[in-house]
Amino acid sequence: MAAAPACACRGGVSLCFATAGGVKALALSAFTLVWTHSIAKVDWQEDWRVTPAGLELVQARVKGTGPGMEPPPEARLVDGWFQWQPKRPPMQEVVLGNSGAAGEWRLCHDGQCRTLSEIVGHPIGANVTTMKICSDP
Repeated sequence: MAAAPACACRGGVSLCFATAGGVKALALSAFTLVWTHSIAKVDWQEDWRVTPAGLELVQARVKGTGPGMEPPPEARLVDGWFQWQPKRPPMQEVVLGNSGAAGEWRLCHDGQCRTLSEIVGHPIGANVTTMKICSDP
């Protein structure tokens, strides 16, 4: 998993998580989002950048395959992970669903991973969380 450093937030943006319980802002310029497939029990990881243009998906990795987790044809096997660089424009927000069947989304940076519940300070449960850029306070 790639370590993503915390930042002084050049460009005046931070990463925000909007949940039913409020909004939590993190001063990050890059991070890795991790989740586990509910049936195949394999991890999926995505490296993201927080930019003034939006959330930029830099690289994706999957540790095996499962229903709905097939790597694209351009993926390459590196150290047991299928890796590729998705080609998509920066996004203003990303909606993270949670079935409750596979554990929580985890956000990793500075060599540590925390669940979204740990980050926002309350249990998220099977609710939707919106990940988006927000202006620095």
